[in-house]
Amino acid sequence: MGRSHRDRFAGLAVLALLPAALAACGSGGQDGGDTPPSGKAPAEEAAAKSRERVQAYLDALTARDAAAGRSQLCAPMHAAFDSAATGPNGDFADHFTVPEATITEVRSGPNGQEISASITVAAGSRKAARSLLFTVTRNGADWCISGEVPGDAPVDPDVSPSGPSPGKPPSPVPSQ
Repeated sequence: MGRSHRDRFAGLAVLALLPAALAACGSGGQDGGDTPPSGKAPAEEAAAKSRERVQAYLDALTARDAAAGRSQLCAPMHAAFDSAATGPNGDFADHFTVPEATITEVRSGPNGQEISASITVAAGSRKAARSLLFTVTRNGADWCISGEVPGDAPVDPDVSPSGPSPGKPPSPVPSQ
């Protein structure tokens, strides 16, 4: 075998081994595990990120900060939110306040993480507890709320003895 044949053979051997070497570069760590950089398992990370997004939205509701609430939503929901959120029956309508909002459950669903929440809505002296179900999905490297609908959880219809409960403001953004 001449020198030029050996050089070609060595070059082909390097090219043949290159994909295997490059695949090892992307293994994500020394142990070769599939744990994300955060150190959490994918399901734990999904639940934690989803909870964070919904808690931020609930905090925005109690603070009456529509811009902060909007920032938790996926981009396709922004137009619907903008047209309805501060309208007469929107989540951020001027005559509603939300003195209390609590996450009650986090679970996986068919369209992403499903986060159940209980909120107390007040209109004047009347208060009512309502349940909401948020859907949170991954959007690239980030998470966002992709849906909000009235929840199915039974909630006390009138937490205030002062009269009938106000109607639940319809969600400005339907679930996917």
